[in-house]
Amino acid sequence: MAMVCLSDFEAYAKKYLPKIAWDYFAAGADDCTTRDENILAYKRIRFRPRVLRDVSVMDIRTKILGSEISFPVGIAPTGFHQLAWPDGEKSTARAARAMNTCYIASTYSTCTLEEISAAAPGGLRWFQLYIHRNRAASQQLVRRAEALGFQGLVLTADLPYTGKRRDDVRNGFRLPPHMKVKNLERAFEVCKMSPLDPSVTWNDIYWLQSLTRLPIIIKGILTREDAELAVRHGVQGIIVSNHGGRQLDEGPATIDALVEVVEAVRGRVEVYVDGGIRKGSDVLKALALGAKCVFIGRPALWGLAYKGEEGLQDVLRILQDEFRLSMALAG
Repeated sequence: MAMVCLSDFEAYAKKYLPKIAWDYFAAGADDCTTRDENILAYKRIRFRPRVLRDVSVMDIRTKILGSEISFPVGIAPTGFHQLAWPDGEKSTARAARAMNTCYIASTYSTCTLEEISAAAPGGLRWFQLYIHRNRAASQQLVRRAEALGFQGLVLTADLPYTGKRRDDVRNGFRLPPHMKVKNLERAFEVCKMSPLDPSVTWNDIYWLQSLTRLPIIIKGILTREDAELAVRHGVQGIIVSNHGGRQLDEGPATIDALVEVVEAVRGRVEVYVDGGIRKGSDVLKALALGAKCVFIGRPALWGLAYKGEEGLQDVLRILQDEFRLSMALAG
């Protein structure tokens, strides 16, 4: 089967992944309204193309927090990559390095930070953090990530509790016995209840800043008010995100929320967006509306499910080619 666009990888993953894994990756909260709206919102945006522009040479490189990437698409943090491919996050890290882009490794990785780092030395990696009730475990993770050369700390802010994903409830989703949340094994033993800390507030940004010199990026902002608070608390970046529609259902699509956030920060910090990106033209729309870079979540997992590192590179390459073509045709 020729893999021509990202929906080809989606179809392959749906056909060949075990149902419980596919349902976990595909799940949205409640009615999945926000999950689906993330994609539909892009389809409502139209270009105003300009013609007779010299597009014989195009430079699609950009910089995020001072690091150059080959084009403005990175890999969003998602959990449990071994559900998609045996090498898990090691393959993800290798694909990101091969394509010279940023990979945000999840707290809920099925490989350790050390394994991820060793798999792709020299790659641009940020570390995504959930703050847990066991603060010592979170503190240790931040320090490990910095010591291993991760270059940014991404705090996910929209998960005080896990959203209700109906298929996961029906399936009784659990990781298979041979897989572990490698970075938190001992921490989970300490916390018999949900390990997530629902008491986290803006003041915890200052606590994180006291632990690390890494730039802090907040993921999960959807409003002008929270964007302004993020700037006030000294973060270096914002990822406009609704967790792929997996947390609060019936919030805004991220591409719609992006405009409000970009207006609020007025260039004081870099703004990125994830959720619903399926084509290179979606990337161009996000940049036109003020994003510095986009991050893909589910499509990266589909690429892994297809052929591991090679499949994920294929996904990124297709997006790269489509983005370049959209830029040229839009003038």
